[in-house]
Amino acid sequence: MKRVRAWAETIANSTRRAFFGKEEAIEKLLIALLCRGHVLIEDVPGVGKTIAARALGQSLGGTFKRIQCTPDLLPADVLGVSVYNPKSGEFSFREGPILSNVLLVDEINRATPRTQSALLEAMAENQISVDGRRILLPEPFFLMATENPVEFEGTFPLPEAQKDRFFLSLEFGYPDRVSEEEILESQRRTSHPVTDIEAVTDLETVLAMQQLVVEVHVAPALRGYILDITGQTRKEPRLRLGVSPRGSLALYKGAQALAAIRGRDYVVPEDVKELFIPVCAKRVIVRSEHLIKGITAEELLRQAMEKVEVPVLKGVR
Repeated sequence: MKRVRAWAETIANSTRRAFFGKEEAIEKLLIALLCRGHVLIEDVPGVGKTIAARALGQSLGGTFKRIQCTPDLLPADVLGVSVYNPKSGEFSFREGPILSNVLLVDEINRATPRTQSALLEAMAENQISVDGRRILLPEPFFLMATENPVEFEGTFPLPEAQKDRFFLSLEFGYPDRVSEEEILESQRRTSHPVTDIEAVTDLETVLAMQQLVVEVHVAPALRGYILDITGQTRKEPRLRLGVSPRGSLALYKGAQALAAIRGRDYVVPEDVKELFIPVCAKRVIVRSEHLIKGITAEELLRQAMEKVEVPVLKGVR
């Protein structure tokens, strides 16, 4: 998996030119891309959510488009619309921004539920339905959505079904002092940090890397470990909703991608443990009586993982 590791490092280096000090966040974005998944970036304003998404999108090549969500955004603004041509007497389809390789949906929780739901089919099946016909999305298709969790006025919380469509979720947090100093210095000389970022790969290479990742070996004991820890969430009485089978599959694929990025052709238990919370945090629901006590989904997932014995692998395989 040295090819995947070298490719991932190239993309990460390009993204770091605009997004400083969050190596793990960039790695997780790449994991979702390699697994043909999508990412929800949730954090306070001003920590670089949009910059990270734009920098990664521009580094990948292909078509990159952005949707700025507002309450008046309509599904047709996302998917596209058929327009009548009076000269020919026929309708022609005008593509929406969703027909792109990399799509940034900025502040997704500002769009109405009707518009949010327009993304569901695209995220789950890589296709859209418009005017009774099916339109396949380009390959690869990678969606990154951002949301601001501290503002509630004029926002619409994502339904659980949509959260489950995201491969993983991220919180960047504030940068450390050294990284923030780099931000100050870098933006002193340019109008916007992503202005000079160009593609460092092509779509064929992205698809090839996605195919290589599925060849990473997962030992039977590790498959059982994944099922045990996700199954433990379904037994947790403080959770109203445990991790779905889609979540188990995402954890399995994510562990393969993480191993490949780190140059291995096999998964180890640490890969599963590292991704369990990012992949599953938005897939569970804490019961309201425990939520008001300050108990978080992340805390319950961590406890569930601690209850399951970590398998010991004999040899590499």
